[in-house]
Amino acid sequence: MNVREALGAYFIMGSNNANLDPLFVLEQALKGGITLFQFREKGANAKVGDEKVKLAKDMQQLCKQYNVPFIVNDDVNLAINIHADGVHVGQDDESAVNIKKNCPSHFIVGVSATNLAEAKQAVIDGADYIGVGPIFATNTKEDAKAPIGLDGITEIRDAVGDIPMVAIGGIKHEHTPGIIKAGADGVSVISAISQAESPLVAARDIRELVDQHKSV
Repeated sequence: MNVREALGAYFIMGSNNANLDPLFVLEQALKGGITLFQFREKGANAKVGDEKVKLAKDMQQLCKQYNVPFIVNDDVNLAINIHADGVHVGQDDESAVNIKKNCPSHFIVGVSATNLAEAKQAVIDGADYIGVGPIFATNTKEDAKAPIGLDGITEIRDAVGDIPMVAIGGIKHEHTPGIIKAGADGVSVISAISQAESPLVAARDIRELVDQHKSV
């Protein structure tokens, strides 16, 4: 799998991020052309236990139908147990070093970085990609740090070299060209697709902008 290409149009969602049936939203996003999906079931009213596992498996099956990688946020055990394609962790979660030791060799391991020091450490720890941000202010994550803006993307890119990198945090589809130009390989969004009137159109718009500006 080409991780850099997979980061292009990166959709993140849990059941509590969507007004409609989350499986419907995900399939619409897949039809619209998302390139990677992250299952992030956390926060108020999130499913737990067997319900969480069932939803993860149902979403994973949809992703398989569209040949899109399925990764799990934070929950390394769940990711291993359902044979996900990888896991994404934050700064307060298990380190990429430990995950790499305990997970299958094919696992994609992504790490969130909110500043330059965290990004450099993620590279040292062996992350397959880093998620930098928040780029803009966001309401989706309750404990989000201060936005780093487009300049923050460029600063991190200049410091970490060629590692695959995706931007996250408060991103709308119209931000995509500037984000790609600043040095990210793609954009990751939650509400820009999950809360959209048409998740299919929203996903397609983002994918088209990414493809257009990555080829410039």
